[in-house]
Amino acid sequence: MENMDMVNRVMSTEQKEFYKEYGFVQVDNILTKDEIAELTSYIEEAMSEQGSRSQKTSTPDMSYYRVLNQKVNVWRDHAGIARYTAHPLLAKVALELAEASGIRLFHDQALWKMPQDSKETPWHQDFPYWPMNDEIGSEGVNRTKTVSVWIPLDDVDETNGCMMFVPGSQKIGKLQGIDLVNPQNIFDEAKGTAIDTTKPVQVPLRKGSCTFHNGLTFHYAHANKTDKPRRVLAIIYMPDGTTYNGKAHIITDPLNLKQDEKLQGGMFPLLARR
Repeated sequence: MENMDMVNRVMSTEQKEFYKEYGFVQVDNILTKDEIAELTSYIEEAMSEQGSRSQKTSTPDMSYYRVLNQKVNVWRDHAGIARYTAHPLLAKVALELAEASGIRLFHDQALWKMPQDSKETPWHQDFPYWPMNDEIGSEGVNRTKTVSVWIPLDDVDETNGCMMFVPGSQKIGKLQGIDLVNPQNIFDEAKGTAIDTTKPVQVPLRKGSCTFHNGLTFHYAHANKTDKPRRVLAIIYMPDGTTYNGKAHIITDPLNLKQDEKLQGGMFPLLARR
């Protein structure tokens, strides 16, 4: 009951049904102004640190830096950020949307779009990049229950890098991962499906609001054309019991995991359960 009471304060039954049908949902005012201010100060500290436990995936001399100035597992650098990465309300919303018995952290990431010289994040799915075994449904298609929350620390719109989603795109299953620097057209793989003619939805947000999306939902972020960074904390959740597919990955490589081993323990803590 406590789980449902917390979730019902911020998300309606209609929003839950919207997520189930379309693979994403906007949730307004999930964090307070004070929480956003505190999280912003923490993440600014963590992004400026060198030699940390997080993994920095781009530097200013790399092409990917124009797409994203990114750090993964930022929670490992800063106890304050860890409080938000393990935030009980965010985790319980993810638990409800995933319709899982338990939800674990896969990782978090700070996602900066740097000012002026930025590129869009091309259309892609998240799940193909993650080293998780597929969750095959009865019709033979991946039906992953992985959920990401995307929390802007600045107001976002099309001028500084807000997101767009293709409603219902999670239903066509897993496609190939897209090269985010020299992207292929993901819609070429979707030809002949209902997604081929589905209009994308743009989602501007006020800071304190967020979106949740399924790991297979097509999404995109505009370039940042302003003179300030666009700052986001993203948190990726996976159902309890998710297993490793054995493929090399920045998160799992140092852990010496065996194929089909459960992703659990201190690096993948259980954040919410029924």
